[in-house]
Amino acid sequence: MLRRPASLVLKWFEKPNIKHHTITGFRSNHFAGRSSIMTVSTLPLNDGNQDAIRLALDNGFTHLDGAQVYGNENTLGNGIVASGKSRSELFITTKLGQLQPGATPKSALQESLRKLKVDYVDLYLVHQASNHVGKLKEVWKGMEEAQKAGLTKSIGVSNFTADHLKTILEIATITPAVNQVEAHPYVWQALQPNLAIHDQYKIVTSSYAGLSPLFRGKGGPLDPVIEQIRARLQKTRGAPVSDGQVLNKWLQQKGVLVVTMYQELTVEEIALIDTTGAKLHKRYFPGNWPSE
Repeated sequence: MLRRPASLVLKWFEKPNIKHHTITGFRSNHFAGRSSIMTVSTLPLNDGNQDAIRLALDNGFTHLDGAQVYGNENTLGNGIVASGKSRSELFITTKLGQLQPGATPKSALQESLRKLKVDYVDLYLVHQASNHVGKLKEVWKGMEEAQKAGLTKSIGVSNFTADHLKTILEIATITPAVNQVEAHPYVWQALQPNLAIHDQYKIVTSSYAGLSPLFRGKGGPLDPVIEQIRARLQKTRGAPVSDGQVLNKWLQQKGVLVVTMYQELTVEEIALIDTTGAKLHKRYFPGNWPSE
């Protein structure tokens, strides 16, 4: 499988009146991903600023994570052209939104490629199962057609529950390479049905919002545990360690695809985060998941 040196990911997500680019890392032997063990922070960039995209690429970002619903594909494409980077240097992801009448996953990707100004993407995800109620099997067949046509190297899903995965796996001839889900200690127990299927079918678990307990959920039961581990790591390492590095490392040692730091957590520290996280069920993006 294709593996490359450490890479940075430019990932777009929307908030009111601003889009951010947040860095995550790919670590996979299941699809054509890039290996990453970088420790970096969220980078806010101006909405629609292709110069910011070019600047990010010039400073080591190699994975651009966009989506049709984000409305950022034109900007990404302009930034790619302005950077002068060769296509082989980049890993580009986009995501299928709600299909327009008469459109297919393949035709929707062709439109995305036109905006991105590239001939193919490396990863194409179904963004939300809720956009395709009653049509998941049909949509997944369309995703397979897009890959077979050479428009994407790999296909996968995002925000898919275990039941959603079971539905498409009934007819899939190509298994989803990745499922990108909200993943952190406060939803870890709820993710167990997903993780069992991911393990069975070798689907990579990719995390978004992995640091939400630190920023959106400050004051929760994890806070003192993270601080205790952070202090231990910083003392051992002899260099500053952030709360985010601790939580990213927990995710990475759980087998989740994220940015991470080099130093390992102990078995006891991982277990402590597990048990503490299980004390609170909190999903920070409930709109991306069925009611629980």
